[in-house]
Amino acid sequence: MELKKQFSKKALEDFRLIDEATENQDQQAYAELMRRYKKPVYHMILKMVRNVDDAEDLTIEAFAKAFRSLHRFKKDYTFSTWLFRIATNNTIDFIRKKKLETLSLNTSFKDDNGDAVNIDVEDNNLDPQEEAIKAQKKELVRVFVTKLPSKYQRLVKLRYFQEYSYDEIAKELDAPLGTVKAQLHRARELMYDLVKNKKEHM
Repeated sequence: MELKKQFSKKALEDFRLIDEATENQDQQAYAELMRRYKKPVYHMILKMVRNVDDAEDLTIEAFAKAFRSLHRFKKDYTFSTWLFRIATNNTIDFIRKKKLETLSLNTSFKDDNGDAVNIDVEDNNLDPQEEAIKAQKKELVRVFVTKLPSKYQRLVKLRYFQEYSYDEIAKELDAPLGTVKAQLHRARELMYDLVKNKKEHM
């Protein structure tokens, strides 16, 4: 019986980019993988959390985690399936933590081969592995924060580590809410660049 899966042209191109990224530290390969999947990952997360700012934060975290583990990726299934699982699990962790109610967890999406990938929701208690992943994620963001211009560092620390809301950050810094949102958006863009620039920063 033939067990080898037939991958789509896009999936095979992803495999090539992964090889370039992991074997040659090719920053363009990382950037291209992010370009391909940033929008679909963001839109999937947005459906789950229904908040633009949280979705942008969680998209950064998903790519950071995926790129950090890219050398462990096995070509038994598509990169998109693997990436979406990372993004989904990270978002479910966030939702549990925030105790958000959402109906979109009992859903599935299709990967590049048209295979349905179900999203499984477990109980609300984080197991030791999940706790370790959460700690690793915070540490990863902490590394990024030190690379940001100083004016963004406090914003990101308040948002990620002290878990302030946007309104709370605005009050803490005595700044207009619009300014806080704009500066955090810029900080996220800089963090995307750091995620892509894996060799130097991760």
